[in-house]
Amino acid sequence: MEKLDSTINVSIFNESQSAPEVLQAMKDISSLSGVLSDLGSHSFYQSPVEILRFLRIIQLINEEALGLDEKIENAETLFYRYRNRYQDSEPPTKKVVEQIVTILVKYNWISKHSRLIKMRDVGKRMMDVLIRLANDSLAYHMHDDIGRSLFQARRDAEISEAYDDNGISGGNKIASMIKNVADAIQLLKERELEMLADRNALPQLELIHELMKDLDVKLQDRFRQFQTMEESLVLTDLMQRGTAVLAEGTNLSLGMINKYLKFTMMQMTPLSTTIKPEKVRELIIKMFAPPLDSDVPNAYHLLSFMEQNQKDDEAFDGIWIPVKFAATIPSVAIEEALIYMEEYEPKTEHVEEVEEEITFESEEISKEDLDELMRETNWLLTKNMIETTVIENFLDKHEVLPIEDLVIQATSSQWTDAVNALTAISALVGNKRVTIEKAKHHNNLTVYERSWEWMNDEDRANIVRKREHRRETRNKL
Repeated sequence: MEKLDSTINVSIFNESQSAPEVLQAMKDISSLSGVLSDLGSHSFYQSPVEILRFLRIIQLINEEALGLDEKIENAETLFYRYRNRYQDSEPPTKKVVEQIVTILVKYNWISKHSRLIKMRDVGKRMMDVLIRLANDSLAYHMHDDIGRSLFQARRDAEISEAYDDNGISGGNKIASMIKNVADAIQLLKERELEMLADRNALPQLELIHELMKDLDVKLQDRFRQFQTMEESLVLTDLMQRGTAVLAEGTNLSLGMINKYLKFTMMQMTPLSTTIKPEKVRELIIKMFAPPLDSDVPNAYHLLSFMEQNQKDDEAFDGIWIPVKFAATIPSVAIEEALIYMEEYEPKTEHVEEVEEEITFESEEISKEDLDELMRETNWLLTKNMIETTVIENFLDKHEVLPIEDLVIQATSSQWTDAVNALTAISALVGNKRVTIEKAKHHNNLTVYERSWEWMNDEDRANIVRKREHRRETRNKL
């Protein structure tokens, strides 16, 4: 197939929305979102580890389609191939692999035959997109915060080379590249004192400087590609901004390296006993506002260098502690946070309010039943204040007996227990649960050893009798 004319810019945004090619491209995106949506509906696919396992499975299918591995007959073959290939302490089960295969078949990524799983064209392209995205993300997160912005800028340049140079729009990659470099420069400025205070920061500074120079070359190459295009007039502002940003970044990284090396040399230089005022005045003037690529450190840089503590007592906590605090928050981040809080709307599911019809029912009760209910209520209130359970349980077994036998046998012969027992009996009498009758005979009474006496000795023979307490409940409809 002939190479596309580089003057043609194939972009989804420049085509008619009714064009067949546009509709087919959108169907491809729909199939990708469908697969991810179906996977997301299963809770176990919401963890990073499960997503990695899914990518491993589609990589196995991809390798088979490219002829790098043997044929895949069914989901079981894919299951055992996964276990043999990857060291996974908890590999996906056969059921999970079968679910993935079913989803891929549903969206035409693969076709399932009797003894063969075959990849379709749309599946090949969508799987490549997912694997490239995962690899790009991995490479991005392997850098520190400054290196990430520079890595993304370099990827923008590489994508522009791969797409724009072949007539396919890669997006606004030049503007994105300039923005990422500007972000890296901002982070470098914020962490300048911290990196100068790190005795092991020189290799990182050299790497950042090499990335800056490499990006400068790539950006100039990108500009040359658009010099003959009509859009070159539009790119004039980008060219100026890009050139200025790369020059600032290159000078800043070079200046930090020069200062780092200069300070190291100053530490190894023997001190003279003679101070020359002119030299000191000249140094102070240079330190006031040195250029970005200058090797002359200002006062803040010197104090930061001393934090390396390469000589005893060179770092003094409390005098200068630039690296012990987090970098300042940029004004743009603060503004975005305020806008987010002002416009924040929690996502909640729609609540359907169902108005229930209120129905009223009338119930009638007789005076006798009402009196019974009131007595029952009063009794429950009494039981909450007075413990009567022990006496009631004893009367369930012995319905009739002398009061002294009830008090001592149900509790004990102690004075406190006797008082509590008599209080409980009084409550039972008041609520018509038991009755107390005068004894007709005082013979055959048991004699107990007790530390208290009855005020009237005859009272100990009084008979306590449990009453038959019945409650009728009437329900009237």
